[in-house]
Formats: sequence, C-alpha cells, structure tokens
Amino acid sequence: MSPEEHFSNDGGSCEDESQEDAEVARPLVSETEGSNTDVAEPSVCAGLVDTGDPTAELGHSDRQTWSRQMDFIMSCVGFAVGLGNVWRFPYLCYKNGGGVFLIPYILMVFFGGIPVFFLEIALGQFMKQGGVATWNIAPLFKGLGLASMVIVFFCNTYYIMVLVWGLYFLAHSFTSSLPWATCGHEWNTINCTTNFSRVCFNQSPSHPNNSSLNISAGCLEPTGLRSSVMEFWERKVLRLSGGLDEVGDISGHMVLCLLATWIIVYFCIWKGVKSAGKVVYFTAVFPYLVLVVLFVHGVSLPGAINGIIYYLKPNWSKLSEAQVWIDAATQIFFSYAIGLGALTALGSYNRFNNNCYQDAFILALINSGTSFFAGFVVFSVLGFMAAEQDVDISNVAESGPGLAFIAYPKAVSLMPLAPLWAVLFFLMLLVLGLDSQFVGVEGFITGIMDMLPPKSFIGSLRREVVVAICCFTCFTIDLSMVTEGGMYVFQLFDYYSASGITLLWQAFWECVVVAWVYGKICSHAHMLTMSLSSRTGFWINIFLC
Repeated sequence: MSPEEHFSNDGGSCEDESQEDAEVARPLVSETEGSNTDVAEPSVCAGLVDTGDPTAELGHSDRQTWSRQMDFIMSCVGFAVGLGNVWRFPYLCYKNGGGVFLIPYILMVFFGGIPVFFLEIALGQFMKQGGVATWNIAPLFKGLGLASMVIVFFCNTYYIMVLVWGLYFLAHSFTSSLPWATCGHEWNTINCTTNFSRVCFNQSPSHPNNSSLNISAGCLEPTGLRSSVMEFWERKVLRLSGGLDEVGDISGHMVLCLLATWIIVYFCIWKGVKSAGKVVYFTAVFPYLVLVVLFVHGVSLPGAINGIIYYLKPNWSKLSEAQVWIDAATQIFFSYAIGLGALTALGSYNRFNNNCYQDAFILALINSGTSFFAGFVVFSVLGFMAAEQDVDISNVAESGPGLAFIAYPKAVSLMPLAPLWAVLFFLMLLVLGLDSQFVGVEGFITGIMDMLPPKSFIGSLRREVVVAICCFTCFTIDLSMVTEGGMYVFQLFDYYSASGITLLWQAFWECVVVAWVYGKICSHAHMLTMSLSSRTGFWINIFLC
C-alpha cells in the first residue's frame, strides 16, 4: 500500500483508535544478536517502510549523512541558538516579572517547544527528505512544506541584514577611539551629545561647533539633544530617510558588507553537510566563550549586581496577565526555530536509527540555558550603564536591534579598553547570526534539491550552482535594505514574514496533520521503527493528539 493510499484508511481519531493502540503496544522492535533491529510494523502502516533498510525503500539510501552525530547537534545549536537568545529573552524576562517569567517559559518548553522540536527532527530523519517532500506523508497538506519554505526564504533574506550591520560596527571597532562614542564627525548634528541620558547641575555637553549648552542647576532630560550612538546608528549606518516612500541612494559600504556576508554563507554550505558540519564547531562554540568572557567582565563592573537583581526580581502579579504567557510561547517558537523546515532538513541527514528523542531534550536544555545565561551578561552591563548615567535600569533596557546597536555600544563606550569589548561583542553577534543564517539557507536548499526532478536538466544541476542562485537572489532582494529607506523595508519583512502568529499556525497544523491526518498510530509505529524508545509514545499520545 502506498503512503497516499494509507491516509484514506486512517481515521485520525484518538478515541476510535483505542483498539489499534493495543496492537501498537505490542513490541515492534526485536533485537537479534549481532545484527541491527528488525521491525515488524502493524498492518495499518504497512507499505511506507518495509523491513530492512527503510532509507532504501524511500529511495534515499545515497543521501548524505553527518560525519559524526555531534555535527548534527552543533548545527542545531548554531541554528536555534541565535540573536533572539541574547537580545530578546533577557528583555522579556525583565519585562514580564523577572524570575516569575521562568514559570510560563518552562511550561511552554515542555508542553510546546520540545514536542514540536522533536516532531520536526523525527519527520526529517524518518522520511530522509527536506521540509517540502517530508509532507508526502499527507499529500493534501503538502502546502505546509511550501509554507515553511516561504517563511525560511524571507527569514534568510532579511535576517542577514543584522549580520551586515554587525559587520559594519565590527569594522569600525578596530580604532583607538570608537566613532560612536564622540561627536564632531561628519554625520553628527549640532544637537549631538555624549551625555546619553540627562544633564545635571552645571554640566555642559559639548557640540561639534565648540558651543555648549549651559544648565545652571538641577537635572533636565535632554529632549532636544541626540546621543552620539543614536546619530551613528541612524545617520551613519542606516542613513535613515523620512519614510518608506523616500528610498534614497544605495550605500556603497553597506553593499560591500552585504556581499562579504553572502560570500561567507555560500562557502559555508556549498558542499552540503560535509562542509557545514565542520564550520559549526567554531560558529556554535565561539559565542559561548565570548559570553563567558563578557559575563566575567560584566559582573566586575560597578552597578552590575543591581542589574542582575533587576533581571531576576520576581513580580508574582504578572502571572495573571495573558500577555506574559503569550510572550513565553512566542519566545519558544522563535528561539527553537520551529516551523521553518530547517530542523526537518537537518534531521534528514541523520542516521535512520539515531536517537533524535534524546537529541531534542539536549538541544532544548542548551537553548533555554543559553537564553537564561545571556540575561546575566546583558543585565550586568545594563546595570553598569545605568549606574554610570545615574538613571533607572528601565531607562536603558532595550530589546532587539536597540540592544545590539544602541544600548550595548553605549555601554562599551563607557568601559575601559572600549574597543576591545566592542570587537568581542560584535564578533560574537556576527558569529551567532552567521550560523543561524547558513543553517537556515541550508534548510531552504535541501528543500529545493528534494523538489527538483532528478532526471531532468534542472535536477542535474550541481548543488553549488543551486546554492549560488539562491544566494544571488537573496542578495539582489537585500539591496532594497541598504538604501536610505532600507530600515523600513527590513521592518516590513520582520513583521510579516516570521511573526509569532505565522509560526504558531505553522506549528499548529504540523501537529494536526501528524496526529489526526497521518495518525498517531503510524507516528508511534515509525518512531519505534527508528529504534526510538517507546517513551516517545508519551509525546505522540499526549501532546500531538
């Protein structure tokens, strides 16, 4: 029976399948001495995978596999552990009640994050195909694969701009004096000041024309002034126009940074998992080394402890707010990279009998642990920054690009050896984003290659050519984001292409199709076919049904 013929016979109802549950409960995997496991599947799932080597039956026995299983682990760490762990989770934790936020977050990890994370990896590992072809298990819902391809394509297109900005900041950090720490540059205005927050008593912030703003007494919020960091970001990096209707010129320096970034991505993945699996050992580990260094330095700064207390101080009343639970769920889907199809693509290069159940738990622990630890790094620095400027931490706490390109550059400019810390921070930012980027592109390429007819002219194209076409296409689209109105284009992509509701619906329908269309009986059976523990049935029966 073909997979397509099987679906019409599977009712997909949890209640109606109780009798069949008893059949599946019988041992499906028997061990023979000196050989691999032999699988005897129930008749309801017969035909999709026969005994012997399932990958051969599916026509993918020649598919690349990871040289070592650690290559897969590191690739998933590099992809899922990204900028959102550093610049989004700490802010959400502080905003939603400090340590109290961990309660809804941990619940969402176990009841939403891990099951879907495991599901996507297991689908790829079983079907040995990428995000689109995997959904041949339910051809009527093949649009789920196409939807994930569209989402990850748009993410690949706009996400790389964060790396471009980071590369630009990194290049400007190799100086004795950070350019955003002072006024008097060609991009500064007369309202530029290096006093970032407020002017107290008789302080006189200087201006590029050597004039000063004298304040006789008290503290005033400098509403008419612009910080040097903000002007560097808006007038030098972005060259921000008045709106989307004012596109303006293309920045030559930003085009070079964009081109360099795409070239790096291309050479990281052009040979497939054999090359990407080696690169991630550096790109996944290096950010952790920098985070540890920044943490050790951060906690030694004055005011750092106050920042950490502010980060963790519990506000129990927040638990009654629905938005706190929504933020926790949204953060899980973002940081776990669920619904993009890339995890399915990475899983497709696993050995068929790999224990992806165990991998899912390990990766979830690493991902969430990184987010929590990054909060200590970020808020120790923000606490120092607030103490230096004599303001409340709430006035300096930022999220997203505001943290990476405004708040943190402000903070490092106040530190001794500022260029050193700027180089470390932006190098970490670049590497964190880079592995997420090239693994995302790898997931898209895997889906494309699996869709191409193998015996046609297009299907015979070398992988290197397909990767080059993809990178060039994205580069061309990205040119709209290095114009004076490019930030507005970036925000459109960010808001509409991978918003929380988009990923939520994608993950929701994945669970519905696997549990109710394909059926939990077959899902559980095929988990056992891959020699996974029968405990995987807990996830199938409880969370997916």
